[in-house]
Amino acid sequence: MLQRIQTIYLLLAAVVSGGLIFVFNLWKTSQGTVVFAQDISYVFAAFITSAFFSLVAIFRYKNRKSQFMLGRLNMILNFILLGFFVYQSLNLSGETAVSEKGIGVLLPIISIVFLALANKAIKKDEDLVKSVDRLR
Repeated sequence: MLQRIQTIYLLLAAVVSGGLIFVFNLWKTSQGTVVFAQDISYVFAAFITSAFFSLVAIFRYKNRKSQFMLGRLNMILNFILLGFFVYQSLNLSGETAVSEKGIGVLLPIISIVFLALANKAIKKDEDLVKSVDRLR
């Protein structure tokens, strides 16, 4: 059913991963160049893949186990992306000139929170269905 709360959470995760990457920058270099996610191809591909997994999970509402698995896979992808950003920020902070980190570095964290809330709601629905099946 598309009118469940996990649909909203998954849609918000897709918007964060697929839409906000064009709005918020990742960092600013010491030369003043602003770096967005689409400037780095593998970061852009990871964000778009994350948004795609979220959208696919929305339409897998009839198969809750598959929906839950896609949410977990998406969370792992966002953790890898977050790890890359932490590694990159540690390398950027070692520069002689000061570079600024952007709010785009925090987008995987926001996406992980929405995905965790969606997986919690999916698990709750699965438990509800199992309890009703026991009563029959």
